Amino acid sequence: MRWSNVSVGHEPAIIAPVTAASADAEGALVGGLVRHHLTGTPPVDMYVFPAIEHDALAGVAVFTRLRYADDPRVAFILSPMAVATRRQRQGIGQGLLRHALAELRVAGVDGVMTYGDPAFYGRVGCAPVSDAVVPAPLPLSQPMGWIGQSLTGHPLTQVRGPATRVAALRDPRFW
Repeated sequence: MRWSNVSVGHEPAIIAPVTAASADAEGALVGGLVRHHLTGTPPVDMYVFPAIEHDALAGVAVFTRLRYADDPRVAFILSPMAVATRRQRQGIGQGLLRHALAELRVAGVDGVMTYGDPAFYGRVGCAPVSDAVVPAPLPLSQPMGWIGQSLTGHPLTQVRGPATRVAALRDPRFW
């Protein structure tokens, strides 16, 4: 398995497995999210981490900037994360996330958040976070799925100010 941080010029190869990894309607929605990220998000506000095996994409994790108006810390949100259907349950997702978190730590990112399964993301050090400590950008339909991780070695502490996120994540269907 080869881990990478490259996305420019690989948009179709990245979008296809994300779309296929979910049920029909959800896959199309998430594939559209990735397309929007790759074509409309400034590179400084995005990290794309593909997992490549035998020149084929086995998985991808997309992180985009999450800002809090009165807080200087650098935060990113993981959305989405996908592993090719035929490669699921083989440790690729966890390996990909460990690689991505290490790269983000080196890049000076203070913390990451995501909205997903606490059991899965807990395997790489994420834990549930109260909306009072780190407010979600929009109301959450499943608050127990708001999870995060400090990358500084210190616990996540309360952030200051309202949250803003990249344009692609302004769609309430993702929340």
